[in-house]
Amino acid sequence: MSRRLWTLLCALPLFSCSTHAPMSTVDYVDIDRFMGDWYVVANIPTFLEKGAHNAVETYRQNPDGSIATTFTFRDGGFDGERKIYEPTGFIKDAETNALWGMQFIWPIKADYRIVYLDEAYTKTVIGRAARDYLWVMARTPVLSENEFEEIKRFIASIGYDATQVQRVPQQWPERPATIPEEGNAS
Repeated sequence: MSRRLWTLLCALPLFSCSTHAPMSTVDYVDIDRFMGDWYVVANIPTFLEKGAHNAVETYRQNPDGSIATTFTFRDGGFDGERKIYEPTGFIKDAETNALWGMQFIWPIKADYRIVYLDEAYTKTVIGRAARDYLWVMARTPVLSENEFEEIKRFIASIGYDATQVQRVPQQWPERPATIPEEGNAS
């Protein structure tokens, strides 16, 4: 089976129709502030993301206004195979910038809704009208237990089964590689 056909078959669940009540987005997203790296700290995973470790979603706005997206993670463990997906986001509501179509395969654009975003642009929740998948992302790899529980309450309030939300394992070096460890200064 060709890789393109396999990808299409695997991605079909992302494009399912919804029978749920409408899902509101945030009032407005400053696209420039939203761009950059977001750690996926929790989710209701798609089949591709099950077992993901160190998941990061990176956004960069293209000259045509579309959003270049790079999703990377380690498969099955911190030392697992590195997976990279590069869908393109398309802003569907220019008044709010909070409703996107995320295109993995032409011509289908999956529902992508920014349903929560804190004022500092440090935490966000991405949902879907079908309430099947969900992504909790932050600018840091870990949320405190209080922050996580608060976000789970929000998730439940918009119609998701919050018991399905699972943390994505994140483990990053404590210090940048350019800073020598104590006792090893050069």
